[in-house]
Parts: sequence; structure tokens; C-alpha cells
Amino acid sequence: MKHWWWKFLAVALVLAASITALRTPLAPAIVHVEPATLQPGARHAIEVLGYRTQFVPNEVIAYIENGGQFVPAGRVDVIDGTHARIHMYVPEGLREDMSDLLVTAPGAGTMRLFDAFYNPVKGSGATHDIAAEMTVHRRSGFFFPNRNLLYETIRNLNFHVPMWFTMMLLQTVSLVFSILVLRSGAELHDRGAVAAVRVSLLFAFLGLITGSIWARATWGGWWTSDAKLNGAAVTVLIYLAYLVLRGSVTDPAKRARLSAIYNVFAYVLMLLFIMALPRMTASLHPGSGGNPAFSQYDLDSSLRPVFYAAVLGWMGIGAWLLNLRYRLARLEILQEDARIR
Repeated sequence: MKHWWWKFLAVALVLAASITALRTPLAPAIVHVEPATLQPGARHAIEVLGYRTQFVPNEVIAYIENGGQFVPAGRVDVIDGTHARIHMYVPEGLREDMSDLLVTAPGAGTMRLFDAFYNPVKGSGATHDIAAEMTVHRRSGFFFPNRNLLYETIRNLNFHVPMWFTMMLLQTVSLVFSILVLRSGAELHDRGAVAAVRVSLLFAFLGLITGSIWARATWGGWWTSDAKLNGAAVTVLIYLAYLVLRGSVTDPAKRARLSAIYNVFAYVLMLLFIMALPRMTASLHPGSGGNPAFSQYDLDSSLRPVFYAAVLGWMGIGAWLLNLRYRLARLEILQEDARIR
């Protein structure tokens, strides 16, 4: 039993991270404003929509921030717990194209909606109708980060990303086995390489499924022609072709060497299609094509341990499955040797 501790630990980490990801409520947030353009030198009535907020009359404070300058709201009318109307005079001279909205409400702390408003006329800095400083209130309690447009689907971060990390780890292990095959020609290393690929494909399909569910909820379609998504699909096909290649060669020594060479190129292509190309081309996927990664807005310090626990847990389960298949491969070799004798 003493050799099983890491397997129990992996299962415990996955269960703990999954339960936390599914049970922890989403943080209150501002999710929509209207209008989205604020003309400098004019008064505006801004409609605000909150998510999981509890607006209370006379207890809601609002500012817009532009280039480090804070413009306070003149009055905030609360319509109900999630709707409010902000009355504000926007001064001339704001420096940046986009302004953030900051709303402080009871129980929610200070909520920031990034790039909430477009400023059509830039200046060198407002000199009137701005606040010298603004107090930011932190909310109490433990919440899942709330990102505009993502809503509840952000919970998928604890499933989809760890599964892809596990896939990449297993394919790295397979690469190491293949390099050992090229150096020694050992059949056990060849069996280890194919075992790692087979387990990695399990996590690849799980990653595709969880990613497709997330895309349906966020983008409105199960699949889009995106560099990251297409690269992931091509990677899966490349490794499926690895299995087809092995099945087409009958000589064990030739099959091992040919598969090992193919596996080295497959690993390079995996890095190219999943890591490199999406960062160089337009992509809707978080962390690609100039889009901010989840960690930029959606992981605060309290939830990073949950995400890292999920990564370690899924990797541990992947290693466990690989260990089982590797031991089975070793038994098959011993059985074949016994049959020959």
C-alpha cells in the first residue's frame, strides 16, 4: 500500500478541485452597460446590469477610470438587485480610448468592468470633475472569478486545461521512450511509447469534449474554424496516424524504429500546432492570437491552488493509467518469451 500513496493523492486532488470548481459560487460582477460610448463634455444616464449582485439604494458607488483618472458618478438609481442607472458627467480631456467602470456595492466589494466605454475624443488629461483618489473595497468570502462573457463556463478551466496538460505530459513521456528505442532498440521501450500515446489520446478526446462544450456555451457553436481548435484536432489525427502506422508494419524491430522516428516528428508538430501557430495567428481562444489568457483576469490568488491541484491530480491519474498499461506491456513480453521457449 505504501506505493499507492500518489494514486490516492491524485484522486483526492481531482475530487477536491472538481467539487470546489462546481460548488463555489461565481463572484458578483458587472456584465453589461448601455451606452458603450461616452461623449466627453456631456451628461449620460448609463444602464448597468450586474450578475449575482444585490444593489441597495443609496449604497452603490460608481466611477469610470480612464488613464489613471477617476470620474465619479453624480447619482446612482437602483432599479433592482441587478439593475442600476448611473448619472454621470464625463469631462473633456480623457487620455485613453477605453474607460473601465468601477462599481462598489454591498457584499460585492468593488467590481471592475474592463474597457466598458469607448472615448471618441482623446485629450491630454481632464482637469475638472475628476476625483483625487478612489477607495477600492475588497469583497469577503470565497468566490470563483467572474469574467464578462464567460459567466459560469469559466469553471471549465479546472477540467479542460488540466486534461490538455496531461495529454502533453504523456506525449512527452512517449517521446522519451521513442528516443530510448532509437538508442537501444528495446521492445519494452517501444511498448512504453505506444502505451503513453494511447493514454494521451484518452485525455485528448476528453479535452476536445470539454472544449467543445465550453465553445457551445461561449461562442454559440460546438466547433469554430479557429487556429487553436484546428491545431488540436490535427494533433489528435497525427497521433492516431501513429497507431495506424504501427499496425501496418509486421516486423517488430522495423516497427519500433519507424514508429520512434515518426513519434519524434509528431511531438514537434504537436508543439507547433498547439503552442506556436495559435500565438502567431488570429484566434478566439483565451491565451492565443493576442487574447488574454484566463490567468490575466480570471484567476485570483485564492483560486490558483484549486487550478494547480486539478493539474497535478489529472496528471497523476494519467501517470497511473500509463503505469497500468506499461506493466501490462511488460507481462505481454514475458508471456511471448515464454511461448517461444
